[in-house]
Amino acid sequence: MNFLWIKTNRFIKYIFSNYVWNIPNVEKKVYLTFDDGPTPEITEWVLEQLKTYNAKATFFCIGNNIAKHPEIFKRLLREDHAIGNHTQNHVKGWKTENNTYFEEVEKCDEVISKQTNIDSKLFRPPYGKIKPSQSNYLRKLGYKIIMWDVLSADFDTTISKEKCLENVLKNVESGSIIVFHDSIKAFQNLEYTFPKTLEFLSKNGYVCDRIN
Repeated sequence: MNFLWIKTNRFIKYIFSNYVWNIPNVEKKVYLTFDDGPTPEITEWVLEQLKTYNAKATFFCIGNNIAKHPEIFKRLLREDHAIGNHTQNHVKGWKTENNTYFEEVEKCDEVISKQTNIDSKLFRPPYGKIKPSQSNYLRKLGYKIIMWDVLSADFDTTISKEKCLENVLKNVESGSIIVFHDSIKAFQNLEYTFPKTLEFLSKNGYVCDRIN
């Protein structure tokens, strides 16, 4: 199954209805999400862009990056953004034995717990790839598996920054969960795409909210 579709279709959402793909609402709310941080300078740049538009976002953090950059992580919390678990070392569920995968989630959760008293139960599988058995186990522990409605593909170095922006603007609608990456690899596309996305959303009456 290809999880790299820019706009997740209704059939996939129906088949995997235990995952959160979008959050329908009548308030024109959308949900900006960032994977793979915190990353020095890049995550901080993202936070400044968000602040300019008084926008909130949800950051799915890698535990090892939180441990390396705790002050950036604490800033996410101070500025009232939501946080989620993205495993300790960004492991791919399809290629990882279940017990190892669960340990990765638990280690990331422990790192998060050391920095905050927030018990986050938001989880996004790296690469969007997770076995049903892994999903079932995590959901029994109370985790919400947060996927996406719109993929910017900012991580894809083979596409242009203009194409990256088009991926978002042509597909966003009320309730969309949009994926970006606060990573070194994605920054060339992100630096161009994200400010223009925020400008578009603001001009068109969208509210950028955090996922709870």
